[in-house]
Amino acid sequence: MNISLSAAGLAVRSAGAFSPEWGGAVALPLFGHVGRPRPVAAGAAATMWQAHRSTVRVAGLSRAGADVVVYGWGRGDRVIVLAHGWSGRASQFATLVRELVAEGFRVVAFDAPAHGDTLGRGTYLIDWIDILAALQTRFGRPHAVVGHSFGGLAALVAAADGLDVERVVTVASPADADLLLSQFQAMLGYGDRTAAALRRRFATRYFPEEADPFARLSPLLRPVPAGIDMLAVHDEGDRVVPYGELVRIAAAHPTARALTLRGFGHNRILDSDPFLDAVVEFVAAPPRKGSAVVNTLPNDRVDAAA
Repeated sequence: MNISLSAAGLAVRSAGAFSPEWGGAVALPLFGHVGRPRPVAAGAAATMWQAHRSTVRVAGLSRAGADVVVYGWGRGDRVIVLAHGWSGRASQFATLVRELVAEGFRVVAFDAPAHGDTLGRGTYLIDWIDILAALQTRFGRPHAVVGHSFGGLAALVAAADGLDVERVVTVASPADADLLLSQFQAMLGYGDRTAAALRRRFATRYFPEEADPFARLSPLLRPVPAGIDMLAVHDEGDRVVPYGELVRIAAAHPTARALTLRGFGHNRILDSDPFLDAVVEFVAAPPRKGSAVVNTLPNDRVDAAA
């Protein structure tokens, strides 16, 4: 644990020892805080320089407005939107961008608030959902949304909320927002009463008119509509988002295709040949015309060494 993380945990635990509500109050701004943006990898720089840049405006964490940097490549009516994860950025999809453009797709990606080239110090899940809605307004109905990690969760929630999309791909994604809260608690080491207080404060602060916002943010309780084709990909050894999240997503979406990889981890999976091949095949395939896609979780597995 680094020094800043250790200090944050100490602050929340100390406040929580005095009062769980105080602990929750200290934890709330930390929960939405984003660290320094990761750099653009050398292999992605040329692809990012070739992108057409623009912005879309969303409400943002403070609800005062945030200008989100958007990147575009290629032409045509078949638009594929790429949603990065927490502490990620659009450039992580550079290899996939090149593959999709070569197949004739128009590709759109973004840096969420406080990520990549988009300004800000904090963000939350609704920012991703608002961005996806804004991109649909600008570019029309997406042929597919591909979401990594936190971005995959956002894609599932957005589809359940009514995003008009034909196909959704998740990779290394949580099955619901509860995992984010439990991981944050484990990272800072505060108790269950403080965790409950944080949950209440988060709901009251950001969803004042909803009785149970966490039900809305759960693809397990609100699955993606059956008419949307799904592909869920996860590495068996993922140390950031446990592999069991794929099992939970697949159980809630029995017509989805689930693909297990091994040997790529949480981030390298985005550049792996099995992932790239699966996504290109999935988005380029003809519509399934109402026939169910078999969930192949037990046997559909690819190793890095294969």
